[in-house]
Amino acid sequence: MKRFKRAGSAMVAGVLLTSTASGLFTSDAAAARSAATGSAISAGFRGEAAAAERCRTDALTARLGRQDPGAGNVYAPLVLTNTSAQTCWVYGFPGLIMIDGNGDALRTRVRRENLRPRRVVLKPNASAHARLHWGMVETGAEKRCPAPARLMIIPPDEAAAHLEIPFRATVCDNGRIDVRPFAPGAA
Repeated sequence: MKRFKRAGSAMVAGVLLTSTASGLFTSDAAAARSAATGSAISAGFRGEAAAAERCRTDALTARLGRQDPGAGNVYAPLVLTNTSAQTCWVYGFPGLIMIDGNGDALRTRVRRENLRPRRVVLKPNASAHARLHWGMVETGAEKRCPAPARLMIIPPDEAAAHLEIPFRATVCDNGRIDVRPFAPGAA
């Protein structure tokens, strides 16, 4: 019996060491620590985040927050809000496609910033945001920048379903939009 207890403790210690060393102290590692030490995880974390499912597109609305232009660059938060009655989560980066006034897709180059995504738990009516950045000055041989009318947003882990919002912007550098992973709040 003692041998199994030690082996279990060693396994939990290994999980904790690996999680802490890699900076990925996730809910799974926290659950393993809680199980090993007998300590309780807060009811909100265990009851909502652990039981919550990924946010589906039909449970979300999207909007672009206030644009902050300066020196040929624009920054703006892309905000997703959970409109369902259930808690859900988002993890990662949005997919983006600019659409012109005729409904045709424009060249859109989405560049993910080198930041580690985190799971963002959204209670009903709560929001998460991903910061967008684009240049509005022509680069290289570019003579004219795309003129989108709408922005198609594909939430993380969705393949076919999408949201669309009005998007009147000048996006140069061949349609390049830099994006950060989703973070809590509307920014």
